[in-house]
Amino acid sequence: MKLSFHTDAATLNVDIDNLIIAGWAGRDLAAIEHHIEELAALGIPRPSAVPLYYRVASNQLTQSATVQVLGGESSGEVETFVFNAGGELYVSIASDHTDRKLEAHSVAFSKQACIKPVAAVAWKLADVAAYWDELVIRSWIKENGNEVLYQEGTLASLRTPQDLIAGFTGGKDILPAGSGMTCGTVGAIGGIRPATSFTMELFDPRRQRSLRHTYEAEILAEVA
Repeated sequence: MKLSFHTDAATLNVDIDNLIIAGWAGRDLAAIEHHIEELAALGIPRPSAVPLYYRVASNQLTQSATVQVLGGESSGEVETFVFNAGGELYVSIASDHTDRKLEAHSVAFSKQACIKPVAAVAWKLADVAAYWDELVIRSWIKENGNEVLYQEGTLASLRTPQDLIAGFTGGKDILPAGSGMTCGTVGAIGGIRPATSFTMELFDPRRQRSLRHTYEAEILAEVA
């Protein structure tokens, strides 16, 4: 999938043909257990390993502001998105939009079923790696016409990209060329629930800058 990212120096045109969703990526085992229980309340089974690397078709990536989903049971999750461009790692944000009804049957299939929105701006990972834990991910949804804070937390609660990459590659410190990985999320404030409007942000408190992306989900009717 061809994506374009604006950076401080240039525009990157990147072909992503290998998409990895790093699930259960928290550092705090108690927090992971909380998220597992949060999903278990929706009938979603426990993971077979922690962290767990789901594979999703790269053509599910999009930078569009509008996506289509089947039925009204899906929701977004803000995650950092790390990718290899020209032998260097960059970071952006993505939403691991997931069908929660299907997730109760198969997490892997539920992730494949939904498109994954990605922002169109990125930073060099090296520029923020020294204070990675201070970065904040947030998301908002619209409920009854109002924008509501849905997720918020520092990246200190999640494994670093280097740790997740090493776990996936067998010890290497960089993703293969053409690869992108989402790096875990934080819990939903008030519980996981569907929404058709989703705004996500990666905030850098030292440089007072943000990566943001908003998308709207058009619900397609389920027919049998």
